[in-house]
Amino acid sequence: MEDYAAEGKSLARLDGKVVFIENVVPGDVVDVRLGKNKKDWAEGYPIRFQSYSTERVQPFCQHFGVCGGCQWQMLPYEKQTQYKQKQVFDNLTRIGKVDLPDILPIVGAAGDKFYRNKLEYTFSTKEYLPAGAFNKEDREQGNRSVLGFHAKGFFDKVVNIQKCWLQSEPTNDIRNTIRQFALDNGLSFYDIREHRGLLRTMQVRLCRTGELMVNIVFGEDSEKKHKKLLDYLLQQFPQITTLLYTINLKKNDSLHDLDPKVYYGKGYVIEKLEDFSFKIGPKSFFQTNTAQGERLYQITREFAELDGNQVLYDLYCGTGSIGIFCSRGAKKIIGVEVIEAAIADAKENAALNNLDHTHFYSGDVIDVCNDEFFALHGRPDVIITDPPRAGMHEKLVRKILDMEAPTVVYVSCNPATQARDLALLDEKYSVTKVQPVDMFPHTHHIENIAQLKLKAR
Repeated sequence: MEDYAAEGKSLARLDGKVVFIENVVPGDVVDVRLGKNKKDWAEGYPIRFQSYSTERVQPFCQHFGVCGGCQWQMLPYEKQTQYKQKQVFDNLTRIGKVDLPDILPIVGAAGDKFYRNKLEYTFSTKEYLPAGAFNKEDREQGNRSVLGFHAKGFFDKVVNIQKCWLQSEPTNDIRNTIRQFALDNGLSFYDIREHRGLLRTMQVRLCRTGELMVNIVFGEDSEKKHKKLLDYLLQQFPQITTLLYTINLKKNDSLHDLDPKVYYGKGYVIEKLEDFSFKIGPKSFFQTNTAQGERLYQITREFAELDGNQVLYDLYCGTGSIGIFCSRGAKKIIGVEVIEAAIADAKENAALNNLDHTHFYSGDVIDVCNDEFFALHGRPDVIITDPPRAGMHEKLVRKILDMEAPTVVYVSCNPATQARDLALLDEKYSVTKVQPVDMFPHTHHIENIAQLKLKAR
């Protein structure tokens, strides 16, 4: 394997062709079976290891390589961050092809275990068990009822998780207790192929404030069975501050069009970033790594270079967290987000923090930010944009070019699409700072923040 890794795969070359290989690290010597095989590239997976890289370490999780998460546990964390830094550099140079400053050293996580504040588990009648450590064959063990994570590449098979290292206790205890109670009391687990069964999914959110929210999603509307489980859960875990349940009779697991019901508590939790408070409900979006999310926002605020006189536009503002976090340095915050429910959360969070100079609007930025809007609120001095993995729509890039804010801060969860957008913004903007931030240790995901300055005419 070459000294390169990205997207959870390492790179090799075969007869001049680039081959991306999963479950290996640079330095491994392996026999490979090709899957996708194109003219210039291919994908493969190892069928036999001739020798192992000296960089390898023993994964700490018993489910490593099976559940589909934490793909890089076999690499020391410092090596992971090196490859992530290289991933950002390669994307910005190969795809963006714009002039860049020296990329700042990656901001790694202080803790690489138990860093997530939210996890979602799936109940299933189909357990996934690997036939071998490094191949893709699987075997199914009857109709055993399990609770855990989907196996990589299988929508209908679930890995029965005993201990997950992503979220602090009592999460493992809650999950294992619910599974055992359901088995002991004959509560059915959901069969995704047949679309039947009582227990479907569960979400656990644990805040640094100590508040704990659990939402159980049921596939049957049976009040007696719901009550039996929920009462037992409260009895066993008095630290739960909010317990909800949701009835989902659809064929998909999406919560956005469902109505979670409060069984106990206030129906939401409060999380803190610095001294800002954020109300998080069962359907709210919030950064899942609280500590690194706080650091991400701090760097974003630093790159915005606010002095109290600027009008800041927060595009893709979601629940308003970045704008609120930057609010003390801006004269006015304008947040725009296409999802109406997120804007309702943003307004609530602004009120929770006693802010009267934040304004949040639902709609497409392209339509919202017109001349009339600028006349009412002022043109932006600073734009912060934090799009989804797909990056910004080309029309939004054009809108940003038209707005000509002196400073743009681009927060990205996908450096490849960020690089594409930076190439388009190069028409009027120069990239002046680049800062990778690792939000998800042991995975291939990497966040990146870029500061752009309007070019002199």
